[in-house]
Amino acid sequence: MKQINGKNRKLIWLLVFGLALGGIFFTIYIINSFTHVGTDDAYITGRIHNIAPKIPGTIKAVNVEDNQNVKKGDVLVEIDPVDYELKVNEAEAVVGIRKATFEQAERDKKRAEALYKDEVFSKEKHENALTAYDLTAAQLKAAQAQLDIAERNLEYTKIYAPSDGYVTSKSVEEGNHVQPGQSLLAVVALHDIWIVANYKETQLKNVRPGQRVQIKVDTYPGKVFTGRVDSIMAGTGAAFSLFPPENALGNYVKVVQRIPVKIVFDNTTDKNQVLRIGMSCVPTIITDR
Repeated sequence: MKQINGKNRKLIWLLVFGLALGGIFFTIYIINSFTHVGTDDAYITGRIHNIAPKIPGTIKAVNVEDNQNVKKGDVLVEIDPVDYELKVNEAEAVVGIRKATFEQAERDKKRAEALYKDEVFSKEKHENALTAYDLTAAQLKAAQAQLDIAERNLEYTKIYAPSDGYVTSKSVEEGNHVQPGQSLLAVVALHDIWIVANYKETQLKNVRPGQRVQIKVDTYPGKVFTGRVDSIMAGTGAAFSLFPPENALGNYVKVVQRIPVKIVFDNTTDKNQVLRIGMSCVPTIITDR
């Protein structure tokens, strides 16, 4: 009988301990529910620079490969410059001709003004000299503009990286003929990424810019990244969708809306740039009311 009482006593103590432990965890959960706001409807996004040519031509060289790390200003793609070099030479020749014609017209204008002042030239001849001067000046200006365009197009034969990042979506090869605006590749700036977290509107009562955020990424279980709330979108996701809901039709059903929140990572949280655009994550905002 005493042995049975001892077992019961042990069970009672275990039960009390379990209830106490459960109470502690429940209390922590309740406290966290007021100071921690989380969602699993979140993903990493960032700046994707789509690279496209401004001029047509044949690809002479592709200097990068898929997933290669590039620096701002690196030459990514080169278009065959021969045709554009010829156009620059042609424009320079036209400018030389127009400049010589203008200089002659300028001398004729000065001579005509002097002779008209001495009443040697008629008014008509004087006006003709002035008109010829204005015409050659305009022609020189137009030729210079064409030269500027030709030189700019020649510069466009080399396509540079607009930012530090990694090459992706590469679809160009040497010998391809390309057109202006055609997508060649993309440069993803992994040093400038952030999270778009779609929180329920009922969760945002105490959320403010600047609050701390703990971030768990599905790819790296057990690792916690840190960040802060940058801003809250000025409307719900549905309001800015391609087909926003029309509630005036009479078939309105109240649905809890989600509002995108922009969360930025701390500068030191991803030193090795292991995070990638599109990764799923679970951010928890610490409101600390």
